[in-house]
Amino acid sequence: MSRIGKMAIAVPAGVSVEFKDSVVTVKGAKGTLTQKITGAIDVKNEDGHVHIVALDDLQQTNALHGLYRALIANMVKGVSEGYTKGLEVKGVGWKVAVQGNKLVLNVGFSHPIEFPAPEGIKIECPSATEISVSGVDKVLVGQVAADLRAIRKPEPYHGYGIRYKGEHVEHKEGKTSGKGKK
Repeated sequence: MSRIGKMAIAVPAGVSVEFKDSVVTVKGAKGTLTQKITGAIDVKNEDGHVHIVALDDLQQTNALHGLYRALIANMVKGVSEGYTKGLEVKGVGWKVAVQGNKLVLNVGFSHPIEFPAPEGIKIECPSATEISVSGVDKVLVGQVAADLRAIRKPEPYHGYGIRYKGEHVEHKEGKTSGKGKK
């Protein structure tokens, strides 16, 4: 039995969890999320807690047991509180702005990059060098933040690039001149 999977998930007020036809649906104030459940896993909703139950003791079922428990816990937190990921832009003259449903990035290329916000994701710019990605789906928020970071990864010599808030980029020393050495 999975140690993660056997822990109960507390369901806050205003959030409902339903399990029907191998699909878990979580509804809350911020939205609705669904997850298809495969394998010998059952979901039980009892007195304000959700229990994930493995129906056999195979190794694959134990792995899925913990996985689905974590996914459903993330869904419950997402529809009640939501998820936010922050990014910072560092570079001379680099800036970002939101225009409609698109994020426009001027990050050292000869042209601005337009990044459309996917369905269910809200992108904001608190300042010209900060990006905030928020939504109810933890996986989608993380993926959008990773896609934005991949546009211009932080480079180790000057530190220019798009990085997560609080991310430490190890700086490297540049080449040293070989003049005068024999």
